[in-house]
Amino acid sequence: MTATRIKEVALTQFAKNGYEGASLADIAAEVGIKKQSIYTHFKGKDELFLDLFDDVLAKELNFVVEYLDHHKHLSIDQLLYGFLIQYKDCYEQDDNTKFFLRVAFFPPSHLYDEIVKQGYNYLDKLETMLIPLFDQAIAAGRIHADVSSEMAAVAFLAVLDGMFVELLFGGAEKSLKRIEASWFVYWRGIKS
Repeated sequence: MTATRIKEVALTQFAKNGYEGASLADIAAEVGIKKQSIYTHFKGKDELFLDLFDDVLAKELNFVVEYLDHHKHLSIDQLLYGFLIQYKDCYEQDDNTKFFLRVAFFPPSHLYDEIVKQGYNYLDKLETMLIPLFDQAIAAGRIHADVSSEMAAVAFLAVLDGMFVELLFGGAEKSLKRIEASWFVYWRGIKS
C-alpha cells in the first residue's frame, strides 16, 4: 500500500516539478512517512522515477488502444482529429499524460538514453497501430493513392508532436490553435 501511495504522490510531483524539482523529502512528507522509508520500497529517486515512467508508458499505450477500439466506427478523419483533441484533454486532466510529455521532452540528463529509447518505442508502437487504419482508408478511397499508410502515419505523428510541444510551452488554448491549423493542412494533404 505504501509503495502505491509513494508512486501516486511522486507522479504528481514529477509531473508538476520535473525530475530535478521533485524531492524525495517532499514526496515522503505528502505520503506521511519519513524520507528514509521510501528506500524500503525503492533504491532511490532514479528507480522510483523509472518505475513510474514504465507505468505511465503502459497507461499511455492503453489510452491509445482503448481510444482506437472505441472509435473504430468513425471515419479516419474524425478518428484522428478526435484523437488529437482527446490527447489534449488528457494532458489537461491527467498527471500520467503530463508526466509522460514532460519526461519525453525534458528527460533527466543522466537518464536520457533510457527515456529516449522508451519514447521512440512508444512512437513505433503508435505508428504500428495507425498503419492498418490508414491501409483501410486508402483501400476505401479516403486517402490519396500517392500517400502510403506509413507516410500518413509518420506525418500524423509529426502533427501530434507539434501539439505536444505547444501543450508544454503554450498551454491548452494555444495548442488548440496549433491542432486546428496543423490538422487542416495535414488532412488536405492526404485526403483523396
